[in-house]
Amino acid sequence: MNKNVLIGIIAVLVVAVLAVGGYILLSGNNDEANNNNVDNGNNNSSNDNQNEGNNDTNGNGSNILVVYFSAQGHTEAVAEQIAENLGADLFEIVPADPYTSDDLDWTDNNSRVSREHDDEALRDVELVSTTVGNWEDYDTVIIGYPIWWGIAAWPVNTFVEANDFSGKTVIPFCTSSSSGLGQSGELLAELAGTGNWQEGIRFRSNPSDEDIQSWTDSLF
Repeated sequence: MNKNVLIGIIAVLVVAVLAVGGYILLSGNNDEANNNNVDNGNNNSSNDNQNEGNNDTNGNGSNILVVYFSAQGHTEAVAEQIAENLGADLFEIVPADPYTSDDLDWTDNNSRVSREHDDEALRDVELVSTTVGNWEDYDTVIIGYPIWWGIAAWPVNTFVEANDFSGKTVIPFCTSSSSGLGQSGELLAELAGTGNWQEGIRFRSNPSDEDIQSWTDSLF
């Protein structure tokens, strides 16, 4: 065979081999890239599902409810801080006929609270609502109120009487400038007739965030 022809054939074979090898290499890289894209897609789906689950848990999935009546805003501030610390839901006890500043003047014998104190028949305070959505889902109910004449402010009575606390742990707290919790929690427990009522705590009218945090840290 002519030497030049032989060299030409060899050159063609070399080029063919290189071309085939290059094609195989490129195909392998493309497959790997495609596989990586699939894996990333799966990971993204997994993360999306995980985030959705967290949102479900942290949205309305709390099993702790903070219920409160606040006449002058002190109990409301404490209740909101407790709920924030515990990731709990809130429910405000609102009288259908709200108390005014004059109504709350306990030094006036003719004020609303004074008349209600003197006549227990007047303490049956109608509320805007006593119904809590998903009430059955709450395992723990923390209930707060100001102290009136050594007992829980009586609008709380209406809420307690209207709800079934069976199977729930109930923890009372009060706000007061001077009075202690006294028997307010025990009297509410008797009024409820159901629930596992725990010993509560008294906060001063304007407690520090640290005081509230210390208490909520001790609960669970």
